[in-house]
Amino acid sequence: MTKFSKLGAVVLGISPDSEAAQKKFEQKQKLGVALLCDQDNAVCSAYGCYGEKSMYGRKFMGIIRSTYLIDPKGVVAKVWSPVKVDGHPEKVLEALVDLAG
Repeated sequence: MTKFSKLGAVVLGISPDSEAAQKKFEQKQKLGVALLCDQDNAVCSAYGCYGEKSMYGRKFMGIIRSTYLIDPKGVVAKVWSPVKVDGHPEKVLEALVDLAG
C-alpha cells in the first residue's frame, strides 16, 4: 500500500458485511485497508457494483468486485469491473501514476 499512499491515494474497501465482521476479516487477513460498511447496498448500487451474479448456473444478487480510481476533484477517472485479481494492483498503480502525471 505504500506505493499507493506515496502517490496520495487512499485505498478503501466496501462491503455489506457488519462492522464487526469486517473488523474480524481485516485482522485475520492483515489487510491494512480501511473497510466501509454498506449494509443496505446503497453505495454499491449507486456505483453499479451491486447486481446480478451467476455461480454454477445459479443467479443471485451480490457485490461485483470493482475498483474505482477517483481523481482529486472527485471524478471517477477509471473503472475496473469485474476485477481480475492477477496483476490488478499493478494496473491500478499504473493508472494512478498516469493520473498523477
